[in-house]
Amino acid sequence: MKEANRLTDDALLVLFANGDPDAAGALTDRLMPRAFGVALRVLGNRAEAEDITQEAMMRLWRMAPNWQSGQAQVSTWVYRVVMNLCIDLKRRQRGGFLDLDAVPEPEDDAKSAVDQLQENARFDALQAALMQLPPRQRQAVVLRHLEDLSNPEIAAIMEIGVEAVESLTARGKRALAKGLQSRRAELGYADG
Repeated sequence: MKEANRLTDDALLVLFANGDPDAAGALTDRLMPRAFGVALRVLGNRAEAEDITQEAMMRLWRMAPNWQSGQAQVSTWVYRVVMNLCIDLKRRQRGGFLDLDAVPEPEDDAKSAVDQLQENARFDALQAALMQLPPRQRQAVVLRHLEDLSNPEIAAIMEIGVEAVESLTARGKRALAKGLQSRRAELGYADG
């Protein structure tokens, strides 16, 4: 429809309303790029701007049979619809409805490879040092400091008194500290 380039937006909309599909194509080619540009600048999100522009054009096609020539410019009407749709979208987003593309990626809680290697080295060093303790000290330290049991619970498990548990855990901790002291720097612990 070569003559469409010479027709006004108003005339193209009337032609479309009267069943001329070529008029719709010409009007779309004319209005969509600028409507999209407005939506993109307002929203800052390409996908949202595309959706808004498509919705505005759909509304234009639906209201075409009721269009009253001379009351407003078609382009002005489309831009007003685009702006209103953008405002509505922003309101919905502030109300807790967000586009999934606008939701930031969750933080990765996984340890880095270096941190994981450091943790593994610490675990291995602690395990090796624990294995150097006498069995009863090792049991008391594991139950108290790794399993977080109370001294009375440990006493019941080991069938000894609470004072004996306290003595075993204290001696076990001192032996562990002494055994690991030379490896502090290697295991990533600052002197202090």
